Amino acid sequence: QVPLVESGGGSVQAGGSLTLSCAASGSIAMTYCMGWFRQIPGKEREGVASVWYRGGQTYYSDSVKGRFTISRDNNRNTVGLQMDTLKTDDTARYYCAASDSVRCPRLDERDYNNWGQGTQVTVSS
Repeated sequence: QVPLVESGGGSVQAGGSLTLSCAASGSIAMTYCMGWFRQIPGKEREGVASVWYRGGQTYYSDSVKGRFTISRDNNRNTVGLQMDTLKTDDTARYYCAASDSVRCPRLDERDYNNWGQGTQVTVSS
């Protein structure tokens, strides 16, 4: 497992945008899925988006579809999450994660075995 480090979190007003980045200290080229999850204290972790290792097929939760865009660069070992039209409900700690499971597109945290420390996103009204 290669360490994953997120960056780019912060505070923004509703309707604004933020871009999160995840840097891996080793190769992610053969990692089936790279994904983003989020968690609010006291609630379960929620899958947000994932991207398949070949072909770049992407998967999104219904709550962010059309507003968030996930990307991965297997040459630079980075994963991005462009978040547009942010809502107050998007406030959470966002985690980058990696999965070696072929089930990973379903955005279930049980399929992910490598996690970053997270970065906080706060959206105010």
